[in-house]
Amino acid sequence: MSPDIDLMTPLRRYWGYSTFRPLQERIVRTLLAGHDTCVVMPTGGGKSLCYQLPAVVSEGTAVVISPLIALMQDQATQLAQMGIPAAVLNSTLSEAEQAKVMSRAREGAYRLLYVSPERVARGDTMGWLQHIQIAFFAIDEAHCISEWGHEFRPEYRQLSKLRTKFPDRPIAAFTASATRHVRHDILAQLQLRNPDKYIASFYRPNLRYLVRECAGLEQMEMLVSALRSYSGSNVIIYSPTINRVEETVDFLEDNDIAAVGYHGKMGADDRRRNQERWMSDEVRVLVGTIAFGLGINKAAVRAVIHLSLPKSIEQYYQEAGRAGRDGASADCVLLWQKKDAGLLGFFANQITDAAERERAWERYRVIREFVESRRCRHRQICGHFGEAPKWESCDACDVCGSAAEWMVKSGAAGKTATAGRRRVPLQPPAAPAAGSEAEELREYLREWRRAMAKEKNVPAYIVLHDSSLEEICRRKPKFFAELLEIPGIGERKAEVYGQPILEALEKYRQGARAAGAESKIKPADETLRLLGEGRTLEEIALMRGRQVSTIASAVANLLETGQVEFQSGWVSKEKQSVIEAACAQVGMERLKPLKDIVPPEITYDEIKLVVGKMRREEILRKIDVPA
Repeated sequence: MSPDIDLMTPLRRYWGYSTFRPLQERIVRTLLAGHDTCVVMPTGGGKSLCYQLPAVVSEGTAVVISPLIALMQDQATQLAQMGIPAAVLNSTLSEAEQAKVMSRAREGAYRLLYVSPERVARGDTMGWLQHIQIAFFAIDEAHCISEWGHEFRPEYRQLSKLRTKFPDRPIAAFTASATRHVRHDILAQLQLRNPDKYIASFYRPNLRYLVRECAGLEQMEMLVSALRSYSGSNVIIYSPTINRVEETVDFLEDNDIAAVGYHGKMGADDRRRNQERWMSDEVRVLVGTIAFGLGINKAAVRAVIHLSLPKSIEQYYQEAGRAGRDGASADCVLLWQKKDAGLLGFFANQITDAAERERAWERYRVIREFVESRRCRHRQICGHFGEAPKWESCDACDVCGSAAEWMVKSGAAGKTATAGRRRVPLQPPAAPAAGSEAEELREYLREWRRAMAKEKNVPAYIVLHDSSLEEICRRKPKFFAELLEIPGIGERKAEVYGQPILEALEKYRQGARAAGAESKIKPADETLRLLGEGRTLEEIALMRGRQVSTIASAVANLLETGQVEFQSGWVSKEKQSVIEAACAQVGMERLKPLKDIVPPEITYDEIKLVVGKMRREEILRKIDVPA
C-alpha cells in the first residue's frame, strides 16, 4: 500500500481527531509499508490507534493478540460504535459464537480480530488463520514474551509460530514498559526482520512522584489526608491483598470518602459494575489489587496511590502511569512500609527456578533502591529503561523538592535536594469550586453519560471520553457542526450521540441539573446493625459482599473501641485462653508473632477478635473503668 495514503480523513471521521500524537503517524505508515515494527510507548501515549488506523485503511484483517479479555471486548465494542467492524475470539464465547466469528472472519467481515495468546497456542488456530486475508499481526503487551519481563506469560512463547506460518505478513509488537534487555528479547522471540523501532521517552513531565516510608497507622491517616486534597477527582489506590482492598474501602467509607473495590475474588459482574461506577465518575475512588487497571481508558486520573512496594520498577511505572493520561498534572504516591520489603523477599525465595529467583531478587534490589535513594525519581525511572536525561533535577518528585500540601501538613514531605537543570514545579490542578457553573455542567454531563451508557449497555467512556466531555463543557456547542469540532467525536459518534448531547446541553441551559448523591450507611454502622440482629460473622460477610476475614477485622476494631461486646460464639473458651496466654508472652502489638506460637488450628480471625477484646480491657484498666 502506498505510504502516501491519506490518513487525516479516517482519523477525523472515525476518531474525531485532527492531529496525531507524537510518533503515531510514523508508526502507522511503517505498518502500512509492510515493515515489522517494535513500539515502546508509555501508558496513555495512544498505542491502540497505531494498529487500529492502519487496519481500517488496509486490505484484509488485522489480527490483534492481547492477554486482556476485558480490554479486547471494550475495544471491539468501541470500534463497533465508531462504525469499524471488529470481533473478539476468546474463551468467554460459546462454541457456536466462536464458530460464527471464525466463519465471518474467513469472509473478510472484520477490519480487526482480537484473539488471546492462549488461542494462538492452540493447535488448530494456525490452520483457520491461513484462510483469512491477514493485513498484519499486532502483539499487545509484548513484554509478556520475555522471561526478563515483569509479567512473563509462557503462552506468549508460542507467538514465534506467526513468523514461520506467515512469513510475508508484518508483525508489530507494542508495550508500555520494556527495559533494553526485554526489548532485545521481544525482537528475538518474535523473529522480527529488520524492524523499525519506535521508543518514546519514559519521562512523563506532568507526573509528580511522591514516595514516603510510613508506619501502619500513619499510612491510613495520610491516605485520608491525600484523598481529601484530591476531593472531586478520580483516584486509583493499589492495595497489596484482597483483604486490604476491602478493609481500605470500608475505612474510607467510615471516613465519609466514597470508594469501590476491585479484586479477583469478586464475581465478574461485581467487578465490572464497580469498574464502571468509577469509570463513569459515579464514585471517584477505586481501591484495587494489581488485577485492576490493565487497559483502563480513563484519562482524567489525578492520583495513583500505592499502599505497598510494587514488585518491580516496570510494574510501578505501568500502574503509576495510569495517572495524568490527559496531560494535566497528576500525583503518583507510594506509601510503603518496611514489612513490604520483607514480604517481597519472602516471595522471591519461594521461586524454585534458580534463574527466575535471581531475576526476582534483582527486581527487588532495584525497587528498594528507587524508594530509598536520594536521586531524582524521574531520572531513576528513565535510567532503568535505558534512557539518559540531560537534566539532573526534575522539580516533580519529593527528592527534587516538590511536595504535596497534604504531605507537608502531615510532616511527610521528604528532604529537598536540588541540582542541575531546574524545571517549573508542577501543581495539581485545582478542583473546581463546589457549585461553580463549570462543575455543575460537568456533573450534569457525567450523569447524562452514565444514563446513556446504561441505556446502550456499554462502558461510559465509549459514549463520551473524559477529554471530549471536558471540551464540551468548555465550548458548550449549540449546533451539530460545532459538535463535530470536538476532539474525539467522529462522524459515527456524532450520528449516534450528537443529538442527545445537544438536547442535554439545551436542558441544562433551561435549568436542569444533576441529581444529588444518595446518603449511604457507613460500613461500620451496617456491621453493628447486623451484629445487633444476631447475625454471624459469616452471614455478615455474605450480606455485605466481603471476605469473612475483612468482617473479623472490622469487628475487632469495634471491640477495641467499645462499640460491641465480645460474643462467646466467635471463639471457643479453650482457644481464647491459649490466645490470651500467647499475648502475655509476646504482647499484642503484632499478630504474626502470636500466630507463630499458637496451635495451627487457631486462625488469624480468632486472634484478631481476642486481641480486640483484650486491647479494650487494657484501655479500660488504664483509665480505671470496670470492664
